[in-house]
Amino acid sequence: METVVMKFGGTSVATPEKIIGVAKRAITEKEKGKRVVIVMSAMGKTTDTLLGLAAEISAEPPKREMDMLLATGEQVTISLLAMAFKQLGHEAVSFTGWQAGIETESVPRNARIEQIHTERLEAVLDSGFIAVVAGFQGVDRIGNITTLGRGGSDTTAVALAAALKAEKCDIYTDVDGVYTSDPRFVGGARKLEQISYDEMLELANLGAGVLHPRAVEFAKNNNVPLTVRASYSDEPGTIIQEVVTVEKNLIVRGVAFEPGIARVTVTYNKPFNGSLANIFMTLAENHIDVDIIVQSISEEFQPSVSFSIKEDSLEEVRRVLDVNKETIGFMSTDFEVGLAKVSIVGSGMVSNPGVAARMFDILRQSEIPVKMVSTSEIKISVVVPGGDMENSANALHEAYGLG
Repeated sequence: METVVMKFGGTSVATPEKIIGVAKRAITEKEKGKRVVIVMSAMGKTTDTLLGLAAEISAEPPKREMDMLLATGEQVTISLLAMAFKQLGHEAVSFTGWQAGIETESVPRNARIEQIHTERLEAVLDSGFIAVVAGFQGVDRIGNITTLGRGGSDTTAVALAAALKAEKCDIYTDVDGVYTSDPRFVGGARKLEQISYDEMLELANLGAGVLHPRAVEFAKNNNVPLTVRASYSDEPGTIIQEVVTVEKNLIVRGVAFEPGIARVTVTYNKPFNGSLANIFMTLAENHIDVDIIVQSISEEFQPSVSFSIKEDSLEEVRRVLDVNKETIGFMSTDFEVGLAKVSIVGSGMVSNPGVAARMFDILRQSEIPVKMVSTSEIKISVVVPGGDMENSANALHEAYGLG
């Protein structure tokens, strides 16, 4: 029997009535003769509520205990869904992440899945039961509960689909597919029929919140057929696959943007003294993600390196740099907040020169200053003032004919 993995989250699991609706949709797949695995996120704003409770106790709660706390949100939904299946005449078994055999690295709040032991899930599925698995969580090798970061339930679903060699993985969400940009902020944004793994991975990493980046990585590395679709309708969603077969003439397929970016500038004593390596090795050892990096070396000025981070990492970066100043060997630091990152993504950029020049010209015409730039074969990202983020996204979306 073929296996299907279905992931539900957001408002689609916000109430008991909606959870019953999830059960009915899954039963439709079960009645087609499929083995069905459901991955669930926490109900509605549960995670935010739990974060608020922790904040009332401590300004800096231990990360291990935060994993223990946040993992409880998904336990509520999986148990309620298993009850709903029973009420509707179908047998189901709920599993926490660790009961489902999901083993992760030992990184609190942002762990990566290392392997999945599927024996217990396979036994339940082979017995004709529906498996209901808590997303967003797992267990490390010494038994600590871990969580996968915001949006980690997507990753759970795709990783399970890969481990179980599933026929497909459907991500049911509040939107009906992947759009050329966020329609809440960009006029004329439209749903895409298809998008490649590489394009979706770039968009996810660059701020498009429809899918967790690690979920796309798992799908690409394991060739898992992936569809993003609406939980509230039966309309076809967006297919994410290796090669796009429609709208192949698009040079740019999407515009992504992300607020809350900070720029850190580190000035050090002299070039080529190892400071550059020391800075980023130290940040990596403290699990701090760095994005765009720009180094400046000149005979007239002190050498420096600037890099972008998310603003919520700023205090941690300050602390790490201060503690390791002598080891790293830098002179001073400067921080700029209130920035945003805006990006264009499209596999057509590879064979079409002048895309970057046009992007910079569009931003110049809109009088939007560019503070940092990063490029790859299929994306160009710029850091701009936060107040210019929406104007930048709209101007680029229109100029590249994505509406």
